[in-house]
Amino acid sequence: MPNLITTRRGLLRTSAAAGLTLSAPSIVRAQGTWPSKQITMVVNFPAGGLTDGIARAFSQHVSQATGQQVVVDNKPGASGNIGAAMVARAPADGHTFLHSVSSTLIQNRVMFKTLGFDPDKDFTIVSGTPSGVLPVVVHKSVPVTNLKDFIGYARTNKVNFGSWALGSSAHIFAQALNEKYGLKIEIVTYKGEAPMWQDMGAGSLQAAMGSPQAMNALLVKGEIRGIAAPSKVRAVQLPDVPTSREQGFDDDSFTVSGWLALAAPAATPKDIVKKMSDLWFAAADSEPGRKMMQSFGLVEKPLQHEEVMVDYERLKSTLIPRIVALGLKPE
Repeated sequence: MPNLITTRRGLLRTSAAAGLTLSAPSIVRAQGTWPSKQITMVVNFPAGGLTDGIARAFSQHVSQATGQQVVVDNKPGASGNIGAAMVARAPADGHTFLHSVSSTLIQNRVMFKTLGFDPDKDFTIVSGTPSGVLPVVVHKSVPVTNLKDFIGYARTNKVNFGSWALGSSAHIFAQALNEKYGLKIEIVTYKGEAPMWQDMGAGSLQAAMGSPQAMNALLVKGEIRGIAAPSKVRAVQLPDVPTSREQGFDDDSFTVSGWLALAAPAATPKDIVKKMSDLWFAAADSEPGRKMMQSFGLVEKPLQHEEVMVDYERLKSTLIPRIVALGLKPE
């Protein structure tokens, strides 16, 4: 059973983007005095994408389990740096968390001259929800059905490739195509998935990569088609789209991995980190969590605190050199 990542101004300025307050009767109070007040969950991307959706669904479980309100506060900007910096400066009392993508804490340190925070010193990662398969798709006007033909098309045609954030997996994938095949794909960076897919539907992007659920409306309408799953397995929602490796692209640049990071200010007490990690893990099996994960085709449960900290070091050791090797200059 399936269990358990999104810039342009003016889009999604709705009440959802302003934040969602979740409250419910206390079902299972967390032991001790935490939480003693409302919890703020800062999502550093707009409403409408995977990062926001999981934060909202899982926060319902946290609210129900603790009896405290959870306010989801979207603070997009600077490829996630604005929201992350806010949480880095927040009191380390277990009442403010960041829900982000792993690229905010890993890739951004290479992509930006200054972040406004130190990923390693200012945060502890509470949990990491594997973000699943993020398919590569093309607009219906692009006459290709696989990655090899897409490369051929990009040699002789202008291609704008959507990335939900600077230094994201989509950015790395498209830049790798440029570097390895001598292409001139234009990588267009957004403040999240929602505005990216809006532009894809309008035809201003020829290709993009992201979560199946966020792109689903365009798939249903036939506005886009999948050409590759840059992962070890095929996407549940697009079972007929082969992985990059199945298509002969064995370079690690074309097989991406990552997770949605639930993080807290570094000095947050260890017992609170452990309690929140347990709550987030359990949220994947709650009704709203399970439904959200199924809708995004996520099949792996969240990594708990100790597991995600180990994987954090692994990702840093593999992704940071990869970005540096691609020659991306920090902004």
